[in-house]
Amino acid sequence: MDPVLGIFTGALAYYLYETNPRTAPPPEQKLDSLVRWKIEKYRSTRAERDSVGMGSDVDWSKLLAQARDK
Repeated sequence: MDPVLGIFTGALAYYLYETNPRTAPPPEQKLDSLVRWKIEKYRSTRAERDSVGMGSDVDWSKLLAQARDK
Protein backbone atom coordinates (compact mmCIF):
# COMPACT_ATOMS: atom_id res chain seq x y z
CA MET A 1 0.00 0.00 0.00
CA ASP A 2 2.94 2.35 0.64
CA PRO A 3 4.07 2.45 -3.02
CA VAL A 4 0.53 3.35 -4.14
CA LEU A 5 0.34 6.11 -1.54
CA GLY A 6 3.76 7.40 -2.60
CA ILE A 7 2.84 7.51 -6.30
CA PHE A 8 -0.48 9.20 -5.55
CA THR A 9 1.16 11.78 -3.27
CA GLY A 10 3.88 12.54 -5.83
CA ALA A 11 1.39 12.91 -8.68
CA LEU A 12 -0.83 15.16 -6.58
CA ALA A 13 2.12 17.31 -5.51
CA TYR A 14 3.29 17.72 -9.10
CA TYR A 15 -0.25 18.60 -10.23
CA LEU A 16 -0.54 21.23 -7.52
CA TYR A 17 2.90 22.59 -8.42
CA GLU A 18 1.93 23.02 -12.08
CA THR A 19 -1.49 24.53 -11.42
CA ASN A 20 -0.66 26.89 -8.53
CA PRO A 21 -0.66 30.43 -9.95
CA ARG A 22 2.29 31.49 -7.78
CA THR A 23 4.62 28.61 -8.61
CA ALA A 24 3.40 27.43 -12.02
CA PRO A 25 6.11 27.21 -14.68
CA PRO A 26 5.58 29.01 -18.00
CA PRO A 27 3.35 27.11 -20.47
CA GLU A 28 6.31 26.08 -22.64
CA GLN A 29 7.99 24.44 -19.63
CA LYS A 30 5.06 22.38 -18.38
CA LEU A 31 5.36 18.61 -18.45
CA ASP A 32 2.93 17.99 -21.31
CA SER A 33 4.65 20.46 -23.66
CA LEU A 34 8.09 19.10 -22.75
CA VAL A 35 6.95 15.54 -23.43
CA ARG A 36 5.43 16.59 -26.79
CA TRP A 37 8.71 18.34 -27.69
CA LYS A 38 10.76 15.26 -26.80
CA ILE A 39 8.48 12.93 -28.79
CA GLU A 40 8.63 15.24 -31.82
CA LYS A 41 12.43 15.38 -31.55
CA TYR A 42 12.57 11.58 -31.37
CA ARG A 43 10.28 11.21 -34.39
CA SER A 44 12.26 13.67 -36.51
CA THR A 45 15.56 12.00 -35.59
CA ARG A 46 14.12 8.59 -36.37
CA ALA A 47 12.65 9.78 -39.69
CA GLU A 48 15.99 11.30 -40.66
CA ARG A 49 17.82 8.10 -39.73
CA ASP A 50 15.32 5.96 -41.64
CA SER A 51 15.44 8.16 -44.74
CA VAL A 52 19.22 7.86 -44.85
CA GLY A 53 19.01 4.09 -44.41
CA MET A 54 16.35 3.65 -47.10
CA GLY A 55 18.47 5.20 -49.84
CA SER A 56 21.52 3.03 -49.32
CA ASP A 57 21.77 -0.42 -50.81
CA VAL A 58 23.00 -2.88 -48.23
CA ASP A 59 24.38 -6.24 -49.19
CA TRP A 60 22.87 -8.30 -46.41
CA SER A 61 24.69 -11.48 -47.40
CA LYS A 62 28.06 -9.75 -46.83
CA LEU A 63 26.93 -8.40 -43.49
CA LEU A 64 25.67 -11.82 -42.45
CA ALA A 65 28.94 -13.42 -43.49
CA GLN A 66 30.90 -10.84 -41.49
CA ALA A 67 28.76 -11.50 -38.42
CA ARG A 68 29.34 -15.24 -38.73
CA ASP A 69 33.11 -14.76 -39.03
CA LYS A 70 33.30 -12.88 -35.73
